[in-house]
Amino acid sequence: MQTAGIETFWRRRCKGDFGTMGMDIANCPVCGKIFVKGIRDICPNCVKKQEEQYERCAEYLRQHKGITLYELSEAVDVPVRQITKFIREGRISIENAPNMSYPCEVCGEMIRENSMCESCRSRLIRDMAQALEEKRENSASSGRESIKYKISDRLEDRR
Repeated sequence: MQTAGIETFWRRRCKGDFGTMGMDIANCPVCGKIFVKGIRDICPNCVKKQEEQYERCAEYLRQHKGITLYELSEAVDVPVRQITKFIREGRISIENAPNMSYPCEVCGEMIRENSMCESCRSRLIRDMAQALEEKRENSASSGRESIKYKISDRLEDRR
């Protein structure tokens, strides 16, 4: 009997049924632990770990400007994916690191700016333009058919 009351209390509290007392509880996508979701989407322990990784990367990069992404990853023991995330977020600047580049999100080619290489970006633009043109052609042809259909309906009504 007591357990049902506690479960109901927590269910209401997690859903926010008590106004501002509601908590947004989630599983951390990094470690899987349950935490109260605030500003960030990961638990405080993982935030702390990522901040430590960032500090190691930034400090090592300041001292070794000619290093590559993979050399940095190996030297500071931080995954390439995490370093790439720091770069894309703008936390790590590669402006003064001439050998530093990161993989294109689509094909994996090494790039120094944006999230896609030039060839993937132009392919995406071309594919979008082609899809838009096909949509226009389909809507234009379907529009003609619907007009023909309506005219034939009028002719049948007159007979």
